[in-house]
Amino acid sequence: MKTAHKSALWRRSGTAYLFLLPWLIGFFGLTLGPMLGSFYLSLTKYNLLNAPVWLGFDNYRHIFTADEYFYKSLTVTFKYVLFSVPLKMAFALLVAVVLNKGIRALGIYRTVYYIPSLLGGSVAIAIVWRQIFDGEGLINHFLSWFGIEGPAWIAHPSYILSTIVTLSVWQFGSAMVIFLAGIKQIPADLYEAAQVDGAGKLRQFGKITLPMLSPVIFFNLVMGIINSFQVFTPGYVIGDGRGGPVNSTLFYTLYLYLKGFSFFDMGYAAALAWIMLIIIGLFTSIVFVTSRFWVFYGDGKDGR
Repeated sequence: MKTAHKSALWRRSGTAYLFLLPWLIGFFGLTLGPMLGSFYLSLTKYNLLNAPVWLGFDNYRHIFTADEYFYKSLTVTFKYVLFSVPLKMAFALLVAVVLNKGIRALGIYRTVYYIPSLLGGSVAIAIVWRQIFDGEGLINHFLSWFGIEGPAWIAHPSYILSTIVTLSVWQFGSAMVIFLAGIKQIPADLYEAAQVDGAGKLRQFGKITLPMLSPVIFFNLVMGIINSFQVFTPGYVIGDGRGGPVNSTLFYTLYLYLKGFSFFDMGYAAALAWIMLIIIGLFTSIVFVTSRFWVFYGDGKDGR
């Protein structure tokens, strides 16, 4: 009897693992395997042409003690994350609130606003953005109508990063759609009760909309941080592929790319990649830990 029971159990388990097999192959072959290989390479000197030479933790030691470009790329990336993530989320939430006011042909507007999120990460859009903010580009041409002489946006280290942040904010569509879906789930009777109590629009937004949207804000914040730390294409295209001018667009991922594929130091680049993984994990963990104080769910419980 026990043998029959075990046989049936194995058949059911075997069926489950059979359906899981494609995912397991992908996880071990395309995720875990390359990650372990990358960690091994981070402990070696590897130039893509010769066999890896074991170095131990020398790559990491050099990164933290002797690599000034490592700290410069971190500074540029931190600035980008600090400005792009909150600005994009604020703009996406603003547009979502406006679109929630019962506008006709909402689906068309939602699609139009979402398109930049699909195109914004492409090389073509980065090239267009570079042309728009060029010294003789569209922005300065528009400013000239009002007698304003615009600066050389992409040639000056004080302005070029702001143009890339602007490009990031322009890609607000994905976060906006998620915000809009969250707003539509807020019960209307909450606003009706607030109106009866004499609460104005701003008070309703602060006391109802934001708390009820906190899980959605939490999700968009985590995804925004992860994606912003991995920015590459705008910095590569607008900054001429070298982080110019004066390393003002030397994003971390761009520096990693240059080390691996321009200077053929793949072991060093792998070490940089693992440090970035730890940094992203640290920031994500901070958001998760602090979420208990500001994320509230429909059942009245917070993130704890």
